[in-house]
Amino acid sequence: MSFIDYLQGNPLVFFIYVGLLGLIVGSFLNVIIHRLPIMMEQDWQSQCLEFLGQQGDNANEKPPLTLSRPRSRCPHCGHQIGAIENIPVISYLFLRGRCSDCGASISIRYPLVELLSCLLSLAVAWHFGVSGQTAAALLLTWALITLSMIDFDHKLLPDSITLPLLWLGLLLSLWGTFTTPESAIIGAVAGYLSLWSVFQLFKLITGKEGMGFGDFKLLALFGAWLGWEYLPQIIMLSSLVGAIIGIMLVLLRGRDRNIPIPFGPYLAIAGWISLLWGDHINQAYLTWAGI
Repeated sequence: MSFIDYLQGNPLVFFIYVGLLGLIVGSFLNVIIHRLPIMMEQDWQSQCLEFLGQQGDNANEKPPLTLSRPRSRCPHCGHQIGAIENIPVISYLFLRGRCSDCGASISIRYPLVELLSCLLSLAVAWHFGVSGQTAAALLLTWALITLSMIDFDHKLLPDSITLPLLWLGLLLSLWGTFTTPESAIIGAVAGYLSLWSVFQLFKLITGKEGMGFGDFKLLALFGAWLGWEYLPQIIMLSSLVGAIIGIMLVLLRGRDRNIPIPFGPYLAIAGWISLLWGDHINQAYLTWAGI
């Protein structure tokens, strides 16, 4: 009996496995969310210095930051976080949300991201079961969490995440994982050009940039994964989600209406909803419209 056959015959084991995997991956997502923008900034600075023909002082230059090095430390006292202090959610609760060395507060966002990764992973596993679709959807789900948090913090959707997933979506279409190759190709092109056209029109009318190029690539990514048929649904859902969350931010946090709110998280939420329940939403709409 293969491992896949075992999981199919033992759904409880499958869900426990996916839930634990979601927690572990969620812990790593926190690292990516924090470090990747810093790594990108360091790379941009290095490229600028190289372009200007300048070189930094090698003696005072810090070792480059990567996703694996240096080891995670407390930002307040520099205490190196050990393995026992890095258990998803449990360590946070055991330490009562504080550094074991200096007692400084640890952001609650770390365990929340881990829990979010766990819960969304379980939702994917419940929806697709033991299948190749689950493996692909889990990868996309974890990437969307990362992109959403980075965009919310820095108004940035890294190409190092969006572009490989766009190409992966096109490759998956060759096996009909979520859609056909024809629909995926049209979806990728239409996804990019639709928001790009809105961007150009908005800029022409107002003289301002309403969104970033990363949003175009993210919608193109969803077009490649799900097909062009889901793009109108994703755009409408993202607008609805954006309106709801935007109003909540203004009412609860007193956010200035002139401060730009990143669109990437809303696209990510809408795309994830379409990934799991897009068929049902489309069918419900067609039934309601009498088509």
